[in-house]
Amino acid sequence: MPVKVKICGVRTVEDARAAAHAGADFLGLNFWSGSPRHVDLAQASEIADAVAGTPLVGVFVDAPRELVERVAAEVGLAAVQFHGDEDAAYCRDWPWRTIKALRLRPGDDAAALATRYPTDYVLLDAHVAGRPGGTGVPIAPLIELGALLRARLFVAGGLLPETVADAVRRWRPFGVDVASGVEERPGRKDHAKVEEFIRRAKAA
Repeated sequence: MPVKVKICGVRTVEDARAAAHAGADFLGLNFWSGSPRHVDLAQASEIADAVAGTPLVGVFVDAPRELVERVAAEVGLAAVQFHGDEDAAYCRDWPWRTIKALRLRPGDDAAALATRYPTDYVLLDAHVAGRPGGTGVPIAPLIELGALLRARLFVAGGLLPETVADAVRRWRPFGVDVASGVEERPGRKDHAKVEEFIRRAKAA
């Protein structure tokens, strides 16, 4: 089965439609106000209406639970992604599919970290101090997957159209996630890069 592709940090209807048309399996909407890819409820709802057939993932960073629940319900999210320092208790018992981002340092045991979180998926991203994601920094090559189930795994961190096929062959994840690697500038997608990224990922 081809790898799933999540195009994250979508901010406009135009970009959402282009990604969906190119074959994206998920679109990520960033609700963290500190991100240049941040969307508000009105933007998110407009995107949701425009791409009703494509599952939307809401990205949150240490957000109050009631806020996540309200946004997810109002927008109609398919999944919620926790990209901060949320603990295992926070990640438990959500009515939506859940993704916990693990910001990894060289030598980290991804499998051991993943077992701490009762989420449907884990997303491997690079650790950059003070920045919870969207940094464009690749995962360190020495990260150890161990017994981490590929069926539960998203890989992110500095992926590009030119590198995604190698990442898919190396990690054999359920999905890959990209934001900055397919952008003209933060928050604005390059549609040709989005199409190329998806094509290369799914052909790997």
